[in-house]
Amino acid sequence: MKPLAIDRGWGAWAAFMGMISVAGGAFGAHGLEQQGLAADQLANWHLAARYMAIHALALLATSVLMVGRVSRAMTVAPWAFGIGIFLFSGSLWAYVLSGQKVFAMMTPLGGTSLIVGWGCLAWALWKSVD
Repeated sequence: MKPLAIDRGWGAWAAFMGMISVAGGAFGAHGLEQQGLAADQLANWHLAARYMAIHALALLATSVLMVGRVSRAMTVAPWAFGIGIFLFSGSLWAYVLSGQKVFAMMTPLGGTSLIVGWGCLAWALWKSVD
């Protein structure tokens, strides 16, 4: 069986993001819930962990799909996913921990970046079909 071709840098980054999403979710469930955080804050925390996990998988898939496909869209997609994960999940976690609304105001930028990542991936795959 032929080994799976993968972009090692993006693949490793995706695995790291997956690890952080699980650790973050566990911290929310076992640490923050015990602290008596408000329900909406816990919901934001868990949303951030869930989006990080989903997009870590998207980034992992992209790291496989991008091998042998050289296009601007395929180059932008993993960057958009990485930036989106950081801005979306990171800003929500920072908001929950600090209570500073400035962090929550960054969350839509992360969501936009995630949308760009999906769009670039879709375009790159569409254009690569023979």
